[in-house]
Amino acid sequence: MELDPEMATAIAEIERAGVPPWHALSVESARRVEDEVFTSGDVRPVGFVRNLSIPGPDGDIPIRVYRPEFSEAGEVDAGAIPERPVVVFYHGGGWMLGTLDSIDGVCRELAVRADCVVVSVDYRLAPEHPFPAAVDDGYAALAWVADHVESFGGDADRIAVAGTSAGGNLAAATALRARNFDGPDLAAQSLLYPITDHGFDTDSYAENADGPLLSRADMKWFWEQYLRSPVDAANPYASPLRADDVTGLPPATVVTAGFDPLRDEGVAYAERLSDAGVPVDHQHYPGMAHGFLSLTDSVTTADDAMDAVADRLRNTLD
Repeated sequence: MELDPEMATAIAEIERAGVPPWHALSVESARRVEDEVFTSGDVRPVGFVRNLSIPGPDGDIPIRVYRPEFSEAGEVDAGAIPERPVVVFYHGGGWMLGTLDSIDGVCRELAVRADCVVVSVDYRLAPEHPFPAAVDDGYAALAWVADHVESFGGDADRIAVAGTSAGGNLAAATALRARNFDGPDLAAQSLLYPITDHGFDTDSYAENADGPLLSRADMKWFWEQYLRSPVDAANPYASPLRADDVTGLPPATVVTAGFDPLRDEGVAYAERLSDAGVPVDHQHYPGMAHGFLSLTDSVTTADDAMDAVADRLRNTLD
């Protein structure tokens, strides 16, 4: 399979912008480049956006709430607006990079296309805050949303978790934790090219060792900064694929890309869930590369894939 021509053009434009490999940069520089590349000024309008901070296990957690429309007064009026399903969303960036702004475009698209409230979570980043800080923040955000969902017009009976890459890892870990500790009931999980295992011996790592957009060296760097010690690699909240039991987890959408080092571990997790009786919609895009859902404005297949993710969420949460 060849790289999709529009995807190849988008990659070439990013490369012409002078983006070095992530692992070749300092942490601070990588964060700055991530924001510059993925924060767009031309975004889909939504009716309601609000930045908030909520209590976390070690300080406040910034979140951003999106809703497709608002009342005439400019505020959400839960009595006047039908309650919508809620998606708690975790951004990617190898647990080290990414902000509410860098994932803003994806969250706006999802809110409008899936007709849902999206709550984007700005969890603590490694290496300053290694595992399990991001997992703790991710779960705390879910618990807060479940307790306060009505305040922004959400439906407490229709809550999902979702995320891209490292955010997909956090969504999967949060779903596991909610099941294991009698947490909020989840109606769905959307894992978008997720990290599911600390391992570098898959065919997709061999085929895509040098990228595009994400390389094996990048992923090794991310893992080294994220984990406190090699022992953490076997923890299912770091490597969900290594969980002893995945039965009883919420219905899942798993998106994978052909030109992605993470492809095979995403496929393996989808198969693991399906084998355990969890309803799974595995959407595979052979001509796409890692991070492609951030390119809906320039890559037709990415735009179609975002529609498919939104449709699956809407149908599951209906």
